[in-house]
Amino acid sequence: MLCRIFALFFALAFAIYGQKYTGPRPPKPDIPFLKHADSLLPTEVAEAKEEKRKDDILYVVAGANSSARTPLASPIFLFQSDKIVPDKLQLYKLDTKNGRRELLMSPKKRQGAMPIRIQINRLSSDNLFQIEVEDSLENGEYSLSPEGSDQVFCFQVF
Repeated sequence: MLCRIFALFFALAFAIYGQKYTGPRPPKPDIPFLKHADSLLPTEVAEAKEEKRKDDILYVVAGANSSARTPLASPIFLFQSDKIVPDKLQLYKLDTKNGRRELLMSPKKRQGAMPIRIQINRLSSDNLFQIEVEDSLENGEYSLSPEGSDQVFCFQVF
């Protein structure tokens, strides 16, 4: 009986792994694309400026709102990896103040922004990944950013 269960488990695992992704593909590598049914919307690519304050670091992105907008509270992204490692991407909520988007990090105080949980799944052997937000997002500005980089991929949930 135990042998049959293991055999069934392995057959199921190989069947799931062997399925090919047939949906839309990102036209450019290293940019997360918001998935809306069968269409893809590129996130806003920007560079965050770093402003040091006493014990804090403030990251600033120009503009009050992102050009990439989604009505989905739990967005899904497709990401074709070339130079950026998908497991290094982190999602943060940005605050809009004075016509710009801000993210406050307080490494010494253990306060400030905490990354929002995301799940990353490989869809194909050619480095195509699906990024899913695990919790529902409130309306507002958000950014996916590779850990240790000032490059940001912004979007707005409305």
